[in-house]
Amino acid sequence: MFSQSYYLIRSRLDGSYLAAYPKLNDDQARSPENGFVLLFSEQYDALGYLNKYAGEMSDRFTTESVSGSQLKPLIDRWGYKGFGIVKDPLIPTIEFLSKG
Repeated sequence: MFSQSYYLIRSRLDGSYLAAYPKLNDDQARSPENGFVLLFSEQYDALGYLNKYAGEMSDRFTTESVSGSQLKPLIDRWGYKGFGIVKDPLIPTIEFLSKG
């Protein structure tokens, strides 16, 4: 995981990363503490995800490449719960990993 590069989707408006918030209760707000940053193994997967789920708003996002060694500092800095590795961006199929 640490030797591979990943692609993230980042908002051009506020700099936040696209994250998943699985199974939130109605009283839980969407915050980094209960979110998982979405990681894509290829840039075209990230762009395909944007085109499918945010086509009319895709100009508000950009993709960003990070190395595996930058992942832990990234979630520590932003306070995310972990990562969601997107295996298939069109379905989508996501594998969630919590930081330990």
